[in-house]
Amino acid sequence: MGADRKLVLLGAPGSGKGTQAEVLAARLGVPHVSTGNMLREAVAAGTELGRKVSGIMNTGALVDDETMAEVVRERLGRADARRGFILDGYPRTLGQAETLEQVLAGAGDGGLGRVVLLEVPAEVLVERARGRGREDDEDGVVRERLRVYREKTEPLVGYYDQRGLLRSVDGDAPVEEVTRRILEAVG
Repeated sequence: MGADRKLVLLGAPGSGKGTQAEVLAARLGVPHVSTGNMLREAVAAGTELGRKVSGIMNTGALVDDETMAEVVRERLGRADARRGFILDGYPRTLGQAETLEQVLAGAGDGGLGRVVLLEVPAEVLVERARGRGREDDEDGVVRERLRVYREKTEPLVGYYDQRGLLRSVDGDAPVEEVTRRILEAVG
């Protein structure tokens, strides 16, 4: 995959972004940066950020761009992310994609290497969410997250496609097979 190991994983909630990000991070020797995990940890720890985003997350809505930019800028500024990273859960809006470009330009170490879209049918996504059993995975919240994803995140597909960064991968397969497809797509 070369020196540029800066990847973004796009996909609906339940598409396997977190699982694939962990596997790819280990395989490529770069950190898995999950904004969802970072926010859930902040909520659990009762930090100022956690209190701020707790109510938002419980409705299935997205945390505002400014807050997310703060979280991502801080995380990507750490030493372990200099060689690359697997971003999972960010960007989720066009505004966030533009902010990410600014963050990377500000760091002076080049832009994104690739953006991988994990494509999984909607009925499979709902089934997977039921199987995860997380508190915030009730059917109503899951369906709202999918609606928000379609409305806010799908425009990123065109945005990254126009920049020649997007690769689509069928995510409805066993984990190892999806990992192989991603590595092939970014290689």
